[in-house]
Amino acid sequence: MSEQNAANHTKLVTPFHKVLLPLLLLIWIGSFVNLYQSMGDHIRLYSASLIVAMATVLIGIALAARVFALQAQDRAIRSEERFRYYVLSGGKILDSRLKLQQIVALRFASDGELVELAGKAADKGLSNKEIKAAIKNWKADHERL
Repeated sequence: MSEQNAANHTKLVTPFHKVLLPLLLLIWIGSFVNLYQSMGDHIRLYSASLIVAMATVLIGIALAARVFALQAQDRAIRSEERFRYYVLSGGKILDSRLKLQQIVALRFASDGELVELAGKAADKGLSNKEIKAAIKNWKADHERL
């Protein structure tokens, strides 16, 4: 595995991003083609409409599952980074001006630069991309999906 950095830290989950989502998209498109072809036939129209509805629901479920997983990971990261900051800063609390995405970006900062970078991010309102670019000693996170 190559060393993780700001340029290559994003991760695609092959079964989800390269198999499931394209298949769901094909099913969804195919269901609309089937619906269009069923327009003149009232018997087929009902089942074609149900297939479109089911395909739409499946896409919604897949996307919701992904969003819920990311939200749970974000909450865990926020708690971990608040605790890490508390320990490294000698009992200080992480600045409340920091937004969740900034805190998520700070997880890549090494212990030696977290406190200073968190202060700079809060004072200057750095974006998550700017925070990642400012990190000198990248702390890899291979657990994030």
